[in-house]
Amino acid sequence: MITILCAGSRGDFQPYIALAMELKKLGKDVRITGMRDFEGFIRSYGIDFYPIQADFESLNVDKKLLKQASSADNLVKMLLAFNKMKKYGILIANEFYSACEGSELIIYHPGCTMGYFAAEKLGIPSVLASPFPMHKTKEQTSVIQYGRTKSTAFRNIISYKLLQSMLWLASKDSVKGYWKKQFGSIPKNFGCPFERHTDKKHPAVVSCSNFVFKRPSDWNENIHQRGYWFVEEQTEYTPSAELSNFLNTGDKPIYIGFGSVFQEDQKDALSKLIINALAKSGKRGIICGMGKFNKLPDNVIAIGSIPHSWLFERVSAVCHHGGAGTTSAGFKAGVPSIIIPFANDQHAWAYRAYDLGVGSKPIPIKTLTSDNLAQAINFAVRDEVKTKAKALAKNIAAENGARDCAKVIVNTLRR
Repeated sequence: MITILCAGSRGDFQPYIALAMELKKLGKDVRITGMRDFEGFIRSYGIDFYPIQADFESLNVDKKLLKQASSADNLVKMLLAFNKMKKYGILIANEFYSACEGSELIIYHPGCTMGYFAAEKLGIPSVLASPFPMHKTKEQTSVIQYGRTKSTAFRNIISYKLLQSMLWLASKDSVKGYWKKQFGSIPKNFGCPFERHTDKKHPAVVSCSNFVFKRPSDWNENIHQRGYWFVEEQTEYTPSAELSNFLNTGDKPIYIGFGSVFQEDQKDALSKLIINALAKSGKRGIICGMGKFNKLPDNVIAIGSIPHSWLFERVSAVCHHGGAGTTSAGFKAGVPSIIIPFANDQHAWAYRAYDLGVGSKPIPIKTLTSDNLAQAINFAVRDEVKTKAKALAKNIAAENGARDCAKVIVNTLRR
């Protein structure tokens, strides 16, 4: 049994579902471990699930703290948010360790470093599986600084040191506390494990296209970046009659959705801004994930959760918060991006889309107006942007990151 330790929102789990599906194709038994709220979602793809019984509600996590974590838009705020969240990790460390027992290999999200130390204790291989490039390189800036600081060899190395320190901060106390309580001491060679890829027993795999961020030449040979990990949907999505009619009537609309970073108290102001921007740009729009509205103009429709892989191919551009998963889905669909970053690595994906010529210039959420959103929409649907977006999608389609990284993992076991 291969066990995958994962953390985050629904979008954070999707690349790991793709990896698990490819491992199953290679004949391996695999399960994903995460908060119990995700059990139905994971199992719907035919993947076994080990539920962590605690959740934000049972842990009494302050909702204000969750909001702060999802809106941290600079390094200081990010560090403070990660530092405040770490105490909750201590409460569920024992469950993550239990999930590792009986496994032949552990795959772990960078926010779940328990996987590395549990594997060492159990005498089995471990694989760091990252949803973004996170290993030190002189060649490009990390995702917490990209686009917001000038790239130099020294600054780039420092930016990765900061990124790794933040991720390690989120889980080191939970590992340390559990180990002392369970085994009477801290783990052997206790420290940040993110650069320990000196042998093939501890490879790292990364979900990212080499056409978006090229694999750095100064990475260790045991760090594998082969493309994005895209989920294969099990069944063809069937839209509602209302959505189907809307898509079939008039020009292709603009998709607008902000995923898990959207807060209910933003609904009125944000929806008015979006509606005004669509009117000013003369475009139709689909507002996703913001709930129901009493009345919308004829050029706008509101919908709930929907597979991006189905919808994005049917719109003229995608406007979103810049989460890694949503960004990659937009790139894959070959449509222009309009990214409104809220926090963390979202700024990096926004700037990268712009630098690649497949999206409009980033508009941080704090500076968003109906005027600059309308301008961004008009920029994104220009012919040259659409052409570059289609070219990027063609290149991404030539990669199969989930399959190739799954092969790396299976080869680790064979050795």
